[in-house]
Amino acid sequence: MRSLTMLNSIAQIAQEKLWEEFRNCFESEAAEEFLQILLTLMQITFVINHEYRRNIKNFAGRYQFMSADGQVTMAAVFRKGRMEVTEKAIDNPHITITFRDGKTLLNFIISPRQDILGSMLRHDVRTNGNLNYLNKFGYMAKQLQLMMPPL
Repeated sequence: MRSLTMLNSIAQIAQEKLWEEFRNCFESEAAEEFLQILLTLMQITFVINHEYRRNIKNFAGRYQFMSADGQVTMAAVFRKGRMEVTEKAIDNPHITITFRDGKTLLNFIISPRQDILGSMLRHDVRTNGNLNYLNKFGYMAKQLQLMMPPL
């Protein structure tokens, strides 16, 4: 009887661990997909909207987005009036934004008011590089959000 109770406890702990891993995987994948969609939408809008394209006229910037757990790695490179998106690490980014995990990245991106300083103080986000690039990206993302029709 005692060994059966012990096996049930072990099975329950294993189930909880598997569920936690599944949730973490789902959050990371959702965050990566959402970031990919945002960057792709931004890329398309630069092509089709002359006013929005003015944001990158004569602008060069290399952005690296990462999660501390290594689940999310995306980059955006702006040069010669174009934007390129890649799902790998890039050399010499102007700024690297490292999020604690995929969930934190997702929460930061969809936040109506992105608070980079608060996120840094809570240790949700680490940056390495010139913060002016992050402000520029935040401005472009917010401008894109304002262009979208309300749901």
